[in-house]
Amino acid sequence: MTRVIAHRGASGHRPEHSRSAYELAVELDADAIEPDLVPTRDGVLVLRHENEVSGTTDVADRPEFAHLRTTKTVDGQTVTGWFTEDFTWDELRTLRVRERLPALRPASAAHDGEESVLRLEDLLGILDAAPRPVGLVAEVKHAHFFEQAGFPMAQLLDDVLGSAGWRGDERLTIESFEKTVLRQLGSLATGGRLVYLQEARGSAADEVAAHGSAAPSWASERTDAALAGFAAEFHGISVDLRTLMAGVDTVAVDDPRPVRSAIVDRAHAAGLAVYTWTLRPENRFLPAPLRRGGDVAAHGDWERWFTSIVRTGVDGVFADHPDLAVRARSAVGGRA
Repeated sequence: MTRVIAHRGASGHRPEHSRSAYELAVELDADAIEPDLVPTRDGVLVLRHENEVSGTTDVADRPEFAHLRTTKTVDGQTVTGWFTEDFTWDELRTLRVRERLPALRPASAAHDGEESVLRLEDLLGILDAAPRPVGLVAEVKHAHFFEQAGFPMAQLLDDVLGSAGWRGDERLTIESFEKTVLRQLGSLATGGRLVYLQEARGSAADEVAAHGSAAPSWASERTDAALAGFAAEFHGISVDLRTLMAGVDTVAVDDPRPVRSAIVDRAHAAGLAVYTWTLRPENRFLPAPLRRGGDVAAHGDWERWFTSIVRTGVDGVFADHPDLAVRARSAVGGRA
């Protein structure tokens, strides 16, 4: 059965990575919750999609932190703003969270300023208190960048999981766009399922650091030989929807038969699970034939899109609205 993973919590309903987004995801029957992990200056792992936080907190309105605004190059991208690794945890915890896409999700933006930034420990507490088992799919962000800056992400994560009693927990999955940190976690015997994230194009930051322009692309790491090699050390791969649905006719996806996805079929044949991201119902994020009306924020024919994705036999989907993904999975029933 396809697992429904709440992407940054129920981030279609509440500001991402907020306590209410996580708690709502549990209420909406998500099988697991996905946080992104970045460090503070004193080595606390906090839950933000990126280490630059001006788009998801009120930091730009806080004059006491104006001196921390700076420009950095992170994984080849030049970014200006405020970065978690320049704040202590005591400083960062004073920030209030905001909706990242307020024009598309005004109902979520209505909750801006209500909550503060959380640590990984806070989410583990929410999961431990849940009325049923809910998994954790933790994404380690920018591992090579942080390693160079003095933040050993694998060790920091292993320490938190060990202290909270989560090392080796059956609920645990760890993912990253970089293989190096996943292998480090394997060496630490952190446990859990290790999943290698892959973009449609480009190369992983750790590979670029090691090989420069000769770094293998993510696309080249989806050959049958590469997949077979990964199966010896990783539980699965996670690919974007474009890669998952390549060649699928999105107009005719309401047929009840299974939808053939080449990457799902080939990865499964190699012994790897396959995950995909991100299911979103707004017209802005849907294939053109499934958009309805002219409002980019309105929901299009998301059910046709979501059910077609589930029918590929994919092992897990990341969704901003976990309730809608659960509905789509129910609609497919046993046919996936």
